[in-house]
Amino acid sequence: MKSSPAPHPIDVHVGARLRLARTARELSQEAVGATIGVTAQQIQKYERGTNRISASVLFRICGFLGRPLAWFFEGLEPTGPASDGGPDAFATLMASGEGAQMALAMARLSPAMRRKVLAVVRAFLHDPPGGDD
Repeated sequence: MKSSPAPHPIDVHVGARLRLARTARELSQEAVGATIGVTAQQIQKYERGTNRISASVLFRICGFLGRPLAWFFEGLEPTGPASDGGPDAFATLMASGEGAQMALAMARLSPAMRRKVLAVVRAFLHDPPGGDD
């Protein structure tokens, strides 16, 4: 039995952006799927990057979610994901339930509070666990 190849990083990135836009509007996969003419399972596959989103479907998604087409590709280099791992790491995070929940929670914070939370996260990045114990 052949194993299927890993999803392309750009498909994962676009899928993560779809999930972010959908959850930001507090819509279910069923609601998005019904509106654009695909199943909820198909939306789930798009969000994971396991199925590629065709241009026509992405165009319908943009209209329904009120996002410009370019928004789905923000963070990507013209030749693909940046080599620093940024977009891949972002896509992986946003494809997870925790990442989408974090983005929604951060969006509800005031700008001043978001800066404070970001400072805490950056402190964790510079102080690996077990460093001062």
